[in-house]
Amino acid sequence: MTEMTGASSYRRFLQGDMTALEDLMRTYSDPLIRFAYCYVKDSVEAEDIMEDAFAALILRRKAFSDCENFRAYLYKIVRNKSLDHLRRKKRKVPLSDLENLLCDGGDTEREAAKNERNQRLYRCMQQLPTQYEEALYLMYFEDYRPAEISKIIKKTEKQTYNILARAKTALKELLKKEGIFYEDL
Repeated sequence: MTEMTGASSYRRFLQGDMTALEDLMRTYSDPLIRFAYCYVKDSVEAEDIMEDAFAALILRRKAFSDCENFRAYLYKIVRNKSLDHLRRKKRKVPLSDLENLLCDGGDTEREAAKNERNQRLYRCMQQLPTQYEEALYLMYFEDYRPAEISKIIKKTEKQTYNILARAKTALKELLKKEGIFYEDL
């Protein structure tokens, strides 16, 4: 679903079309769960956060006019819900079951190779500080540009570029330790 389609589905929902909400949830739920997981390190809690984010979207019923940033708007909601959750919990419990979420059950060799690449990359990313992991996840898995990432993580563009540079350097070192060549990813 494109940005335009996501925003238009949300507008249809605001007009009373419940199938539009189902379309939004079907399209965005898995990526939002993976993003929440970057914070909470628990797939069940990440799923709860995604559901809370959609509940907030439903309850607020905020008119959304900027269709190019609808997806980023959803990510901001999930980020805020994740941070609220961490404040309440005040500790993280890492689990390693996110790897199952990263596999889409692809049939082709290309999809299988991409899934393997994503799993290896994500396992290494989990060892990074949360701020680095979050920025890299948005860049590598959600294809956001640094300018968009800065809006989501509420940092300036310069800070975001610095975070990404440090995160890439740290990730490269972790990949070397794991015997994975950075160029293979």
